[in-house]
This record gives sequence, C-alpha cells and structure tokens, in this order.
Amino acid sequence: MKQVFNLFDFSQKVNYKTEILAGLTVAMTMIPESLSFAILADFPPLVGLYAAFIMGIITAIFGGRPGLVSGGAGATVVVLIALMQSHGLEYVFAAVAMAGIIQIAVGVFRLGKFIRLVPQPVMFGFVNGLAVIIFSAQLEQFKVMVNGEAEWLTGSPLLIMLALVALTIAIILVFPKITKAVPPSLVAILVVFAIVYFFGIDTKQVKDIASVSGSLPPFHIPQVPLTLETLKIIFPYGLIMAAVGLTEGLLTLNLVDEITGTRGRSNKECVAQGTANIANGFFFGMGGCPMLAQTLVNLSSGSRARLSGIIAAITILIIILVGAPVIELLPMAALTGVMIMVAFGTFEWASFKTLNKMPKHDIFVMVVVTLITILLHNLALAVLIGVIISALVFAWDNAKRIRARKRIDENGVKHYEIYGPLFFGSTTAFNEKFDVLNDPKEVIVDFSESRIVDMSGIEAVNKLTERYAKQGKKLHLRHLSQDCRQLLSNADAIIEVNIIEDPTYRVVTDKVQ
Repeated sequence: MKQVFNLFDFSQKVNYKTEILAGLTVAMTMIPESLSFAILADFPPLVGLYAAFIMGIITAIFGGRPGLVSGGAGATVVVLIALMQSHGLEYVFAAVAMAGIIQIAVGVFRLGKFIRLVPQPVMFGFVNGLAVIIFSAQLEQFKVMVNGEAEWLTGSPLLIMLALVALTIAIILVFPKITKAVPPSLVAILVVFAIVYFFGIDTKQVKDIASVSGSLPPFHIPQVPLTLETLKIIFPYGLIMAAVGLTEGLLTLNLVDEITGTRGRSNKECVAQGTANIANGFFFGMGGCPMLAQTLVNLSSGSRARLSGIIAAITILIIILVGAPVIELLPMAALTGVMIMVAFGTFEWASFKTLNKMPKHDIFVMVVVTLITILLHNLALAVLIGVIISALVFAWDNAKRIRARKRIDENGVKHYEIYGPLFFGSTTAFNEKFDVLNDPKEVIVDFSESRIVDMSGIEAVNKLTERYAKQGKKLHLRHLSQDCRQLLSNADAIIEVNIIEDPTYRVVTDKVQ
C-alpha cells in the first residue's frame, strides 16, 4: 500500500503549500489547452476537460513518478481527428479504451524500459520540437473568429493583448527575485486577471473559446457494434494513440528524471496511462497522455510530489461543477504568457552550445527529429526515425572497428586475433582479413577481444570454415564468450565450425574434427 499511495507516505517530505499552489497553476494552464484541443478535433468542449480530470487524477495517484502531469494532450488527440470525421464520437471513445488496453499490456510485459534506447540527440530534437509547437500554438490566441474564419487581431485589441502578455512574462521573470514562496505563474495569472476585471479591459477570455460548465463525467459505454469490423476500425487508431502517448509520456518521464535527479518507473507509468485512457473511454473523455508543458509548469512551481497533480485534477473538476463563471473570465493573455515562458523553458538551449562539439550525425539526427516534430506533430514518428538513424550510424561505426592481428606460432599455426564485434555490418570487413589461399594448414581465430553478435556473424564464421575446408585446411575458434557459444549451439543444425576447448570456460562445445 505504501508503494502505491505515495501521497500518504509520511516519510516523504512534502511542502503542502508549494504543492497546492503548483496544482492550482497547472489547472489554470491546462483548462484552455484541453478546450482548444477538443475544439480542434470537433469534440464537445467538456470532453477535453473530462479527459484532463480523469487522466490527471489517475496518473497522479498511480503513475510512475511524482511531478508528472497528464491530461488531454494534443499529441494523442491529433491521432483521433480522422476517426472522428469518418465514424463519429462513439468510435473515438472505443479507440481511446483500446489504446488504454495496449498501454497496460506494454506496462505489464515490462516493455517501457526500451525508452532507454532513445539517444540524447533524439531527446534534444524531441524537446526542441515540442517547445516550438507550444510556442506556435500560442500564436492562435492572437486571432479572432470573423464570419467563421480566423483573422489576426489588429489595432487596440492587438496592442492590449501584447501588453498583457508582456506583463505576464515580466511578472514571471521578476517575481522569483522577490520571493519564491508562491509560483510566479500563478501570481502572473491573478495579477493580470485583476487588472482586466477591475479596469474593465476588453480582451479575449476563456469563455471566448468555450463554456467550461458541466456535471460529473457520466458513465458511458461506447455505442459501437461488438464485431470484428469494429475492431478493424478502432485498433489502428488505438495502436497509434497508445504509441504516441507512451512515447511522449516516457520521454517526458526521462526529462523529469533529469530535472529532479531521481528515477521514475516507466512500466508503472504505462499501466497508469492505460488505466486512465480506459476510464476516458467509458467516462466521456477524449483520452490523453503526460503533458510536457504542464509538467514543466508544475516542476518550475516547486512541485516534487504527487499532491500537485491531484490538486490540479480536483481543481478542474470543481471548475466544471461550480467555478466555471469565474474561470471563464480569465484573460487568455495571461495564460498565453505563461505558456510562452514554458516554451522558452522547454527548449534545450544547451544544444546550441554543444553543436560544435557534437558529431555531425548527431546534429543531423537532432535537426531531423525537431523538424518532423514541428511539421507533422507526430512525436512517435519523429522519435522512431531518430532512433533508426542513430542505430544505423552506430552499426556503421562499429562495422569499421573490426580488425585482426596476425601471427604464426612456433608450430606453424597461424593465429588471427579479432578485435571488435562481428555482426551483420562487419561481416564483409571480417572476411577480408583472412588469406585463405596462402595460410598454413591450421588456423586459429581468437575471439578474446571480440564476440559474435547475430546470425550474420555466425554465417560469416560458417562460410569462412567452408572456404578453408575447400583448401584442405582446418579453422578453429578460440575464446568464444558463453553467449557466442550459445548462438553457435542453437545454429548447430545449419552450420559446422570447430571450437577449441578453452580451460577458462566451464561449458565447452568441442567440434574439432
């Protein structure tokens, strides 16, 4: 029980004032974003707020690490737009629940650890791309609907908006120098709200986006036929949504780990995300995943425990039930200013300082991931392409590292001491090291500084053995590691190689003929 409900672990030092204020700040920034994404996908506005509450409360309590904030994120909502347009809201709810089931399976089978395979340049590109997306999304607040079309603000409305945004940013920058007892983002929102309210300034408010008034999230079973055809429709969307959500979530978790100097539990986070998305599917929510911007707002406000996430979720629910008339009066300029500062804080400015020190291929990977994230808003695709490019570069570099030291002993036996891994990328270079025609009758290949990694390596050794056999010569392998021996043993039916018994190994497969 202690490990599940960390909120009630009294051995954990929690600053309750900081956590509560951070939670209130997160709620203020999450509401307009959730509404905006819901409207973007043509969902009812409350579907976005319900998602923010459900994702927030479940993951705050059961998630993989304190400080991580989840809600109705745009990265996952974008995936569902096409399904909404083609089949409607009921299929969206079914797809969200399907995504949750897939995410739980990933957590149960402990696949979340594979996020460690994401290289640092990919992380840089992912974070920088998200920062640009967060910033560019705020530009939409400088537009107004005229005859059904969005047009840029002009004249006094534009000047007022710019002045209020600038005031918000100034407060966030200056207030920490006065005191750090209260989150500067919350102070900025309250100050700008008070100025707009008491001076009667005419500017864009939350109510101009949508109404946030409603009831408790209703239990609702998705009204879709329970057929194989339905599964064929919702499964691809659910799979993509699950992949996008987990990718963004686990990368955000890693980022929080770096900021806080602690380590989260990726598989537990996967299960929590999946549980929350299943609940979304059955309680009228559009689903979601961890939100990097709100998480950074939370951390910058001083939160390090689960309480802030719970406070944020409960605040959103209270606003839906009773606080809508007040929240709808919040000026969008204040929330825009907060999110702009979050975007600047999210961007890895240090990546510019290391450009002249990074390998060229790492710079290329970082730029590619950043551009894909910005242009396609597809975080999963951006990260996948980045990982693939990094893996290919790694394979190429290691393929060039294989080399051989040659010598002939007093018995006339030639020794090849191999250095570097033998795998699919290095087999050609490996074969070029041997002089089959001119070598003596007996040859020993020493793998003490090498290892056979995959089936391509095994086949290379097999072919080399055959080449020597055709010349009437004997090839032996020595100092194979235990995992290499296991690979050769598993492939025993299709290859024939000679392994010299080595007293340093407890288990030896002797195939000398």
